[in-house]
Amino acid sequence: MKETIKVVCYKSKTLANGEHPLMICVCKDNRRKYQSLGISLQAKYWDFNKNLPNKKCPDRDKILIIINERLNNLQREALDKRVEGKEFTAKSLLDTTSSEHSNTVGESYLKYIDILKNEKRVRYAGMYTVSYNSFLKFNGHLDIPFSDIDSLWLKRYENWMRSQELSNSTISTRLRHLRTVFNIAIIENKIKKDCYPFKFYKIAKLNQTTPKRALKKSEILSIINYQGKTTYEKLAIDIFTFSYFSGGINFIDIAKLKKFNIIENKLIYNREKTKKTIIIPLQTKAIGIVDKYRNPKSSFIFPILSEFHKTEIQIANRLHKTLAKINKSLKDIGKTLNIPIPVTTYVARHSFATVLKKSGIPTSIISESLGHSSEKVTQIYLDSFDNEQIDEAMKSLL
Repeated sequence: MKETIKVVCYKSKTLANGEHPLMICVCKDNRRKYQSLGISLQAKYWDFNKNLPNKKCPDRDKILIIINERLNNLQREALDKRVEGKEFTAKSLLDTTSSEHSNTVGESYLKYIDILKNEKRVRYAGMYTVSYNSFLKFNGHLDIPFSDIDSLWLKRYENWMRSQELSNSTISTRLRHLRTVFNIAIIENKIKKDCYPFKFYKIAKLNQTTPKRALKKSEILSIINYQGKTTYEKLAIDIFTFSYFSGGINFIDIAKLKKFNIIENKLIYNREKTKKTIIIPLQTKAIGIVDKYRNPKSSFIFPILSEFHKTEIQIANRLHKTLAKINKSLKDIGKTLNIPIPVTTYVARHSFATVLKKSGIPTSIISESLGHSSEKVTQIYLDSFDNEQIDEAMKSLL
């Protein structure tokens, strides 16, 4: 039985913005299969008799080109199979020609998020979910082919983000996530390289921002000596202080520290982000904080995580909520102390590096940009120096 191939406006499915997806419909041997064309529109723009966009449809010519190209590919493939005497079904015909058309931006994005979750990279899956929702809100839907996203689309998204007063860093992060999804699609031969919009739109320009300011020693000491009024304020001060005196260790690594990470007054741990081993001599202030939170019933050093938090999702949720409360407490303390920049746990990390450099410590031991583009280089340098050199450098913190 000869197959029928057409495009339909699939009214059985309504997207959040009120549009309906356009679907390829292949019928053969009394079996019907549908596949998304990667385009959606409102029903008022579709001629249901001719199964074509009507004259009032926005971007009608562009949509017609996509429809005709897809139908021609399917009809050509079906003809080739009949000439060669090969049997095929509606599903196999769609599968044969779907390498480039069945994967919309939204489908590919969600697939990668699922991969991250399966790899137990819950934190990164959460970050990609945030960026996915941002693109979804901007465009209304992501049931679109990769070819719809060009440099002008990216620029419009950037301007939309700026209208919400979001930082260059936030815009850059979300666009880098989208670029990753593009790169994966190219590697898997789902799209052609000429669909890649990041040749012309450079994300790097967003990174040319003013470096974050670090605190002066006097401002750091005012935070360390501040008498917290609430449990979270006291914990926030201790986390800030511990980070400052322990090589700028970040919040996630602090939260995951266990008792076995301290050996002979040295802090030994693997960075969550880079997996490199870090060895830092513990200063007197840091030792005092460790003793303060010593709990024989818990294997963790700080009261952030516990044995209750077993799954990656539980850990990620707990870290996210606790960090938000700690940073809010630090910002409130900063305002009380008239500190000119918002105080966060990251400020302790940045200040650690900056204070050492201003004290004359060689950048071969510590760098101002620790934690950013040169973090790996910095850690390699730290690994190459003996503990006496690092210990001597740490004395410059006060």
